[in-house]
Amino acid sequence: MGKDIDLNSRILFINNDVIVINKTAGEAMEGAGRGMIDLPVLLKEQFGIKKGRKKDFDPMAVHRLDVPVSGCALFARNAKSVTFLNKSFSRTAYEGGRAEKYYWAVVELSPAFSSLPDTGELIHWIHANVNKNKSTAYDKPTAQRKEAILRYRIRGKGKSYGFMELELVTGRHHQIRAQLAALGIHIKGDLKYGAKRSEKDGGIRLHARSLYFPDPSVQGNFIQTSADPPATDKLWDAFLET
Repeated sequence: MGKDIDLNSRILFINNDVIVINKTAGEAMEGAGRGMIDLPVLLKEQFGIKKGRKKDFDPMAVHRLDVPVSGCALFARNAKSVTFLNKSFSRTAYEGGRAEKYYWAVVELSPAFSSLPDTGELIHWIHANVNKNKSTAYDKPTAQRKEAILRYRIRGKGKSYGFMELELVTGRHHQIRAQLAALGIHIKGDLKYGAKRSEKDGGIRLHARSLYFPDPSVQGNFIQTSADPPATDKLWDAFLET
C-alpha cells in the first residue's frame, strides 16, 4: 500500500543527512500495521542514498508522530545522524543544541478549555499502556510514570472549536493527547481520548507545525522547517487567520 504515492511535493527539507516530510494522517513513521502507509519504506524507495546498485540505509524516524497526526516528520538518512539527532531531542543539555517542536491543535470547546489562561505550562506524569496503545496523564509521579511537560498558547476560538499552539518539551507516548484529555480538553476527531466524533479521513486535528533542530553536519547551524496542514478546509483556514 502506498507504492504509487509521490512524496516530492511534501518534502520540506532534504540533504544527505536528513529528510523532513509533511506527513498526512494514516501514514506510519515506524511499525506500520495493516492499512497504514509505511513512510520509511516509501522514503527509501524514492530518496534512498545509493552506493553502487543498492540504497544503503533505511530512513529512520528521529521523533514520533502518531499515525492520525499530520505535519513535520523528521527522518535521519545515516547512522551518524540518528545518534546526533536522538541526543538533540533529549531534555538533557547537549553541546550540539536542542530540538524544538511546535504543534497546532483544534479542540472541542468545553468549560475546561474556556477556563484556561491564554498561555501556560502543563506538567503531568504519563503512564503508557502498550497493550491498549493509550496513555494516561496523572498529577503525581510514581516509578512507572514519566514526566511530561507541555507549553501552550491559545490562538483563538470559534463557535464550536478552540485553537491552540503547543510546544512539546518532552516527547512521551501520546503526550499532547493525554495531557489535554486529563484537563477535559479533547482534540477534534480523537475518539480514543474522548472526542465526540471522528474525522472523515480517520485523522485527528493535531498538526506538527514546525521543527527546529541542529544540523548533523555543520556545527552551530540549525535547520528550521514549517508545514501547513496537508488538507486545508474551512476549519484550518480559520486557524490560519487567528
